[in-house]
Amino acid sequence: MINRSQIRAVLQGTACTMAVLAFHAAPAFAQDAEEARDDDGKLTEIVVTAERRNQNLQDVPISATVLTGDDLGQKGITNLNDIQQVAPSVAINTYNRSTYINIRGVGIAQSAPTSNPGVAYYIDGQSITHEFFIGQSFYDIGSIEVLRGPQGTLTGQNSTGGAVFVRTPEPRFDQFGGVVDASYGDYNLIRVMGAANLPFSDNFAMRIAAITETRDSFTTNAGPSVSQPGNLDLFAIRGNLAFRSSDDRLKLNVRAEYFVNDTDNNAIKNRNDYTLNVRTGTNPFLISEDAISRQRIEGYRVNAEVRADITDGIRLRAISSWQDAYVADQADGDRTSVSPPNAATTNNAGNGVGRATSNRSDFRTWTHEVNILSSGEGSLNWVVGGFLMDETIPVRLQRDQTNTVVYQTPANTSITHADNNTKSLFGQVNWFATPELELIAGARHSWDKQVYDRIRIGAGQGVTTGPTVGTTSQSSREWTGKLGINYHLSDDTMLYVTASKGYKAGGNNLALVTGAPAVPVPGFLPEKNFVYEVGFKTEILDRHLRINGDVFYSDYKDIQLQSLQNGAPLTQNAASGRAYGGELEITGQFGGLSFNGGLSYLNAEFASNAMIQNTVTNALQAITKGDRLPFSPEWTINAGVQYEIPLGGDLSLTPRVQWSHLGEQLATPFPSISSIVPGRDIFDVRLSLNINDRYRLEGYVSNVTDKVYIASQVQNSSSAAGGIIFGAPRQFGVRFVAKFGGE
Repeated sequence: MINRSQIRAVLQGTACTMAVLAFHAAPAFAQDAEEARDDDGKLTEIVVTAERRNQNLQDVPISATVLTGDDLGQKGITNLNDIQQVAPSVAINTYNRSTYINIRGVGIAQSAPTSNPGVAYYIDGQSITHEFFIGQSFYDIGSIEVLRGPQGTLTGQNSTGGAVFVRTPEPRFDQFGGVVDASYGDYNLIRVMGAANLPFSDNFAMRIAAITETRDSFTTNAGPSVSQPGNLDLFAIRGNLAFRSSDDRLKLNVRAEYFVNDTDNNAIKNRNDYTLNVRTGTNPFLISEDAISRQRIEGYRVNAEVRADITDGIRLRAISSWQDAYVADQADGDRTSVSPPNAATTNNAGNGVGRATSNRSDFRTWTHEVNILSSGEGSLNWVVGGFLMDETIPVRLQRDQTNTVVYQTPANTSITHADNNTKSLFGQVNWFATPELELIAGARHSWDKQVYDRIRIGAGQGVTTGPTVGTTSQSSREWTGKLGINYHLSDDTMLYVTASKGYKAGGNNLALVTGAPAVPVPGFLPEKNFVYEVGFKTEILDRHLRINGDVFYSDYKDIQLQSLQNGAPLTQNAASGRAYGGELEITGQFGGLSFNGGLSYLNAEFASNAMIQNTVTNALQAITKGDRLPFSPEWTINAGVQYEIPLGGDLSLTPRVQWSHLGEQLATPFPSISSIVPGRDIFDVRLSLNINDRYRLEGYVSNVTDKVYIASQVQNSSSAAGGIIFGAPRQFGVRFVAKFGGE
């Protein structure tokens, strides 16, 4: 049987071979590349699919950051977490096997099989319903659309905070081509990505892409465990088979992807290290753990998408998808190599002595979406559709209370089974009352149901004799929608006003009320977000400068907050909140000089008093009207500039400098040393040698000043004590990119 090491070696060898072939193939394609070059130095049009049709970003009344594959390469963005460095109002936290996206302070901060994200995420139109699996597909990307504000009308899964659409390149029917992208850096970083476009005929084509990425941990484990939490070991491969009819009225894509991320889990600094553990002290990149830590995220996803022109003015789009994936991990529950007592310090409640935990969650998800929409150039554009999701999630959580390096016999086991079902019907009409004035009205009705049961088994008990919680269910339904007015002052300037409503379904809780018999904590209500937005989009100076901006007001009802009660995740409603702010993005292209900048201001606070569970103290605590909402940095700012210096012939040299600022934010509603994430400023530089627009040799330094900063404040969870994840230190590396054929 072929193992992963053999696959990795084949991929790296193939990448080298493709790079050599690319050098020899360059002269044959040099003329095509030059003809495709934008010699006037203007900004190119950005095409988005946010409203289920291809549109110019400047004509869509949505606050959005859109990055092409070239943008990602220029800015050195190689993972989803880096998006917050270039997209205003975005805060991303990665820990506990998950990537949590919050936009304008709305999203999710803790995972549970019964909770839903506030920011919807899609890969090639397939809804990725849980935060565990959104970070493994960040390679061979055509574009990323980050939409701010509720997407409660046209997106497959309703959302209160926004949506992220990831598009991979479509197979081309006209020309063979491909790309090799290889990087080497300190901490033994090796990243190799390869993609190939294979045209079989005028009707069939395929694109195949794969990536392997390994890196040592930034953190050293000084404890007896051999684990090195924080390392990286990813492999993924995807294929996209495309068909088109001879008259181009029927298109079919069948996509499949496999991914596996096999690491030693997160490197989380125990807050008690500063006072209890002399082996690690205050060094942010030194921990001491005794239990073996590991984590494996593995799965596959497939989808089939059909696009057909039913008539000259009506188009059908349908997509069905299946994802089968799991998360299995084991962690040092107290994050030490000693056995400290519970609640060892005021600010860290702890979770018992020397505990190791083991957890496995499986996710099997079907999604189906159908759209029927108008096509053509008439004054009336419309789309109607439906969405269906059905998923099953079995979860097994085990705890070993002994202070041991090797996980032994669990002291208790919890087995949870959840079934989630979502259905919705939606539609939207865009009417040009005049050539300048466009009116928008859209609506959606959603039905959500969640059924869940749980068994808790004590040490030495069989499955049939353990206490059972039984089955509980939660149902919700809601209308959402959007109203808007667009006014085109000219071909290059648009003003817009929108009012929109987003919704996140209610659900069940895993936590139990103590007593005999044990019963679940009551479920939680749906979350709703009403947003009113005024914005503008313009391109000036003969399309050399693009400026987009907006201001908004958000009215947030029944906010869903994540916490912990009796060792299990708890989602609770925290009354209401309000937020207001604005975003501004600037992009410029003047010959060899290009620059970009983004800025956002956010004032987000609770609009009423509430009593909710505090994760740190495991007790109810008051929230006061005016308190700050979690994950709501007041300011986010980013700026980047680069200049292409001709060296003669086909050579050019491009230096680039970029800076990002992410303001202070809270990980919970309660400010403390355990929840405050201080603001940070990060500088990156890179120098690229470009050859014939087909090869790029690049040197880079990320986090130039070697800033030590907190990336995430991890709260106590059902499987381990909380702690601190520090951001990546300064890193050096080189990168080589080669394109060949029609790429």
